[in-house]
Amino acid sequence: MKAITLKEPWASLIVNGYKTYEFRSWKTSYRGKILIHAAKGVDKNNIDRFKSYNLNYGNSCIIGEIYIVDCVKVDEKLRKKLLKIDGNVYQESGFNETYAFVLENCKKYDKYIPCKGHLNIWNYD
Repeated sequence: MKAITLKEPWASLIVNGYKTYEFRSWKTSYRGKILIHAAKGVDKNNIDRFKSYNLNYGNSCIIGEIYIVDCVKVDEKLRKKLLKIDGNVYQESGFNETYAFVLENCKKYDKYIPCKGHLNIWNYD
């Protein structure tokens, strides 16, 4: 099974359905189900921003699954669309956000699966 590691709060925003686009500097041709792994590290600069979302954060574990249905080039039109959907989730970051993985059918797991994460898309057995 494919998996991707994300820092919190981003991993929980995805499995709870608040974030349906995941940005990367690289594109992927992978389509299908992918496990969402919450990294050991936390994006401390953004935790307070999402307090009102009442998220339960994971740490070094798989917290849910999602389907990657597309990978699109990020342009100004997409940026404007996402800011209208949720300006808090999709506000500009300082990272290279060249591509966006389009995500659907989120599922948060009741019981998290402890495991070590990896960079990029990786295989979980």
